[in-house]
Amino acid sequence: MGNKIITTASAIVVTIILFIAMTMSVAAQGKGRGGGGGGGRGASGMGQPTGVGVDRGIGRSSDASGGRADTGRGNASVNSNGRSDAGLNRARIASENLSNANRELSKHPGVASIVHTNANALRSQYQTALLKNPNLTFGQFVAATRLGQNLGRKHPNITRDAILAGLANGKSIGQTLQGLGLSSHEAKDAKKQAEKEIEQGRR
Repeated sequence: MGNKIITTASAIVVTIILFIAMTMSVAAQGKGRGGGGGGGRGASGMGQPTGVGVDRGIGRSSDASGGRADTGRGNASVNSNGRSDAGLNRARIASENLSNANRELSKHPGVASIVHTNANALRSQYQTALLKNPNLTFGQFVAATRLGQNLGRKHPNITRDAILAGLANGKSIGQTLQGLGLSSHEAKDAKKQAEKEIEQGRR
């Protein structure tokens, strides 16, 4: 029962952090469009402002509570045998990956069109995937999406979700595709094709 509560709490933390990261990113983009001859983009691009994310919130809570928040977090870590620290680390990794995705989409918006969607929809889909696997990189997500589109008609069991499940279990994309029925040669060719298409979207 205790483990279920910790797991649920960790998922909630990750959800909240991702929501905050997305909100701050959108706000930063909105402010960046405000004016000036340079299109409103600051020197740091359209990513999160410095200090946004898990660590910024922790620092502010400590200052506002006169250190009591630090004590509370320390107690939570001890009482949960470190599981609360693991939850915060998962949230931090997910937040960093989402920030990387925002930067990638800012620099290469054409990537979204390669998988037949728009940047906002792709970002939202990736954010949802991070709730299940915070370690999932944006590149892996885009590749899994394109592979599912390329292979799904001939191999209905090869979907983006099936590929993402393999990645979440520690397998590579190639290993996952082979586990879903492709030969080693077929998996390699499928990966090369998807990578070539995604690279075209980056230009």
